[in-house]
Amino acid sequence: MDNIQAIAALAALAQSTRLDVFRLLVKNEPNGLPAGELAQAIDVPQNTMSAHLATLFRAGLVTSERQSRSIIYRANLDTLRELTVFLVKDCCGGNADLCAPLIADLAPCCSSGAAR
Repeated sequence: MDNIQAIAALAALAQSTRLDVFRLLVKNEPNGLPAGELAQAIDVPQNTMSAHLATLFRAGLVTSERQSRSIIYRANLDTLRELTVFLVKDCCGGNADLCAPLIADLAPCCSSGAAR
């Protein structure tokens, strides 16, 4: 990931509704959610949700797949990983002891026993 891609992803997430949508999609991985359910869960009109999803899609943060009459949206976890790595790549000047708390905070979300 380069600066331009990171800025696009961060800009897309720098809006309350889009951040809520992205977090909801991350929570619902790997199944994803249809746009209508996202709009209902976030309590925004469907046309507004479509605009937000388009912004997230252009930033590479979500993917979409048509299933019958619905379009299922999913968080693009590869982009999330790339953005996270980009942000902490040079963490603490390479001092592993200083980065350890950050790594420890990230690890529980991915453990098999993590509460959701």
